[in-house]
Amino acid sequence: MTLVQALIMSIVEGVTEFLPVSSTAHLVLASKLMGISQTGFVKSFEIAIQLGAILAVVVLYFKDLTANYRVWPKIILAFVPTAVLGFIFYGFVKSVLLGNSAVTSIALAAGGLLFIVIERVCAKLVPALNTNTHGFYQELAKLPSLKLLGIGVMQSVSMIPGVSRSAASIAGGMLVGLTKQTAIKFSFILAIPTMLAATSLDLYKSGFMFNPNELTVLTIGFLGSFGFALLAVKTFTGYLQKHSFVLFGIYRITIGLLWFFVLM
Repeated sequence: MTLVQALIMSIVEGVTEFLPVSSTAHLVLASKLMGISQTGFVKSFEIAIQLGAILAVVVLYFKDLTANYRVWPKIILAFVPTAVLGFIFYGFVKSVLLGNSAVTSIALAAGGLLFIVIERVCAKLVPALNTNTHGFYQELAKLPSLKLLGIGVMQSVSMIPGVSRSAASIAGGMLVGLTKQTAIKFSFILAIPTMLAATSLDLYKSGFMFNPNELTVLTIGFLGSFGFALLAVKTFTGYLQKHSFVLFGIYRITIGLLWFFVLM
């Protein structure tokens, strides 16, 4: 992997990790377009850029989370279903689903259509969600444990390549009654334990031995994904204050169909 390829991959990860478009699908697509083979080092590189994206969320919400530590049990509870199911199905996802173009393209398109439906349903059936004036932590504190577990179950569906962790958790939050703004922020924060667990498991499975050139590539990827994830989270949050998820749904459907009919 060249330094230019590393930078491009880090940009793709940073921009797409917290958008409801599936970073995994976009990384696979970028790899195919640049002719990057799925070697052991490339897998480690993908772990490094995921860690960069995680750090961006930690930095953005560090003061917020330390000042509201009582919400941590809520976050951990919502993480539990993903942790359990992820551990159980890790081998199946890695050996069967990951890299399966048909699964990825169908998940992209179907997820886009579902996202549009959820946006419309929540806006029509629960109009109060859009005018709720409760703060994020106050709203989250009132959420029952079963609904938190429901968000976690929804997030666990993102083990299927092309689904998108952020899309699944945001949709789960909206379906259990959170405002769109709270569902988005909770999705960002829920990414911290989820992605840390996933990357830690990958590191344990793959090892961590690199030469100086590989360390340079890893560093560029880590810093690139960190910087662009910071930018993406801030931009995404601001965009959705005035817009719906429909555009993301249309984008997912387009990419999914393009993948199915052209790239496969």
